[in-house]
Amino acid sequence: MNLDFTLDKYKKICQAVIDAGYEIMTVRKYLQTTNPISDYAILRHDVDRNPGNAQKMARLENRLGLASTYYFRYTRNVFKSDIIKNIASMGHEIGYHYETLSKTNGNFEKAIEVFKNELAEFRKICEVNTISMHGKPFSKWDNRELWSKYDFTDLDLIGEAYLSIDYDKVQYFCDTGRTWDSKKYNIRDHVKQDDSFEIDKTDELISLLFSKTKSSVCISSHPNRWADSNAEWFGSYLSDWLINRIKLGISLCK
Repeated sequence: MNLDFTLDKYKKICQAVIDAGYEIMTVRKYLQTTNPISDYAILRHDVDRNPGNAQKMARLENRLGLASTYYFRYTRNVFKSDIIKNIASMGHEIGYHYETLSKTNGNFEKAIEVFKNELAEFRKICEVNTISMHGKPFSKWDNRELWSKYDFTDLDLIGEAYLSIDYDKVQYFCDTGRTWDSKKYNIRDHVKQDDSFEIDKTDELISLLFSKTKSSVCISSHPNRWADSNAEWFGSYLSDWLINRIKLGISLCK
């Protein structure tokens, strides 16, 4: 059975970017590279839940000789120092998946203090150079708005994954809502981009990667969505189905 959103299917994405000739980059490497010598693919992961699955993905990439970026939330079930250290030891970039405006109900002064404290906890474990907001779809606060009042470079950070990448030059693909179609269920995990591709399944994404329709891409995935067993796949499917229904209900009420 050819199930989508499995670790085996993610391996096929990795193999596709290798076979299609992309230069694979972390977010940090992209931001530090002024003139890439070839087409490139930025691989990044938002670890919203299930850090164990993030570790499995990191091992898979490592076996293929790839390095990517893992953005971890600072929550009890996700901030696991042993897993973060292990992923960093494989050569992957660790970043901070912040949600402090949501945590403080829009209080900017409290949000920046929480941000500094949580960032400091990450830096006790490993180097952190880039950040990525957590979309928090059921919160009214867009965590990126924190930077309308503050400057993340003052905290020795070189970039924010949604704000610092030039998406006029990099085509963005995200698996939010269990689809690669950003218009379907994606409330905040998207970027402003003139071009969009209405692709749904991972096999369609893989075909697009080989076609080189866009010379450079950013592929953003959530490890909790990519299952390693039939039971895990079914649980992930039900969770996504329920969350997507709630998102549709919220959009209809607006």
